[in-house]
Amino acid sequence: MRLSRGVPLLTATLVATALTWPTPAAGTADGHCARQDRVHVPGAAFQRSACLPDLTTAGLAGTPYTDMADQAGLTARATRTPSGVPGVQIDGYFPDSSRFNATHGWQHDAQFVIRLPDHWNGGLVVTGAPGTRRQYATDTAISDRVLAQGYAYAATDKGNNGADFYRDGTRPGDAVAEWNARTTQLTRAAKRAVARRYGHAPTRTYMTGISNGGYLTRWQLENHPELYDGGVDWEGALWTADGPNPLTSLPAGVARMTGSARDEDLYAVGFARGSKFLWPYHEKAYWGVTQKIYRAEFDPAYDPACPGPTAGTTTEQVLAPCAGDAVYDYAARPASVHRAVARVALTGRIGRPLITLHGDLDALLPEAADSGVYARMIDASGRGRLHRYYTVQGGTHVDGLYDTYPDRLRPILPCYRSAFDALVSWVERGTPPPADHAVSRPASGDVVDSCTLTGRAEAAR
Repeated sequence: MRLSRGVPLLTATLVATALTWPTPAAGTADGHCARQDRVHVPGAAFQRSACLPDLTTAGLAGTPYTDMADQAGLTARATRTPSGVPGVQIDGYFPDSSRFNATHGWQHDAQFVIRLPDHWNGGLVVTGAPGTRRQYATDTAISDRVLAQGYAYAATDKGNNGADFYRDGTRPGDAVAEWNARTTQLTRAAKRAVARRYGHAPTRTYMTGISNGGYLTRWQLENHPELYDGGVDWEGALWTADGPNPLTSLPAGVARMTGSARDEDLYAVGFARGSKFLWPYHEKAYWGVTQKIYRAEFDPAYDPACPGPTAGTTTEQVLAPCAGDAVYDYAARPASVHRAVARVALTGRIGRPLITLHGDLDALLPEAADSGVYARMIDASGRGRLHRYYTVQGGTHVDGLYDTYPDRLRPILPCYRSAFDALVSWVERGTPPPADHAVSRPASGDVVDSCTLTGRAEAAR
């Protein structure tokens, strides 16, 4: 970790990408990729730009300019995405001492991607990778559509990634604290890169993200509202010093894996009663690895032998829980652990408009222990006028599970797209979004690519 002044489908993040760069095309002086040679990312230790005929995944799949494996599971298979957005892509990294990200064979963290469409609408969208993924993770879920709308786009790997991210830094909480710093760093640099490409700074900048990217959105709007005009938070992780946080809910899931917890124990810490059909999958892919690596990040003294030097050398070892995490009691841990979490904790004191989405069947970050709490924190801070909160009935943590349970789930992505449009109308035209509510799951029709935020069921809070 050095600054110069998630776990969804973790197995996908264990595959390093080392691809050969093709020879970039040249741009034209006044049209396609104009001013490409002038675009330098301030503070970058290395950057490489390319003039491309299509910046979306339709054009980039199979090339070094995206990583489809790192996107695995985040969207439903039938999701429709736009294409045909020509422009400049800049890949690079900021100075950093950690080496978890092997993308492009660089073996260097703090990697970023910036995309600058030829036909720019004057705006910029910034995000950070969800889970423990890297900078291309949300290309299908976020980048494709905002590029088609004319926005410039920037994404960061957060400065450390993969199941061993907790090894970065020198004291508990350092790795997660770097996520926030890297996002701020990229936002500032991307604004200046945009100005060099188009001749003026963006008129609007929006922060957004999924899971850990949603956490970053919350943190940025609380701590650096001057950089943004608003944000959309898609099931962001909630970290509070005294709980709730993932270390107060996940141990119950790990205990169930070991046979020492009842269903009621999971319901007591926030898991939704209707989510039980998703638990077997989460036992295999989420609960164990998430609990142990985040516990190792904030509380390394609890069980130094597990996960040990790394979270594991095989997929099975990486996904397996540590036995001690089944009885982990965050509330009883020393004050130093709570102080480590406090370094990255959220307060609810947002300084810009924020829309939050959370699936009511999320079995990794239960809504009752996460976004429902965060909404109340915002209200308690006196910032409720800046917030809208929509629970999505049938939504869960990753949309890819819809393909397995199409009769029980619905993808959140189309609701996210509607929420982003609602945010833009709120910020730029003064049109308030609908009041907080639960977005009902329609009995029929297209739930993969359609979601109307006015489809109410019951109050969200």
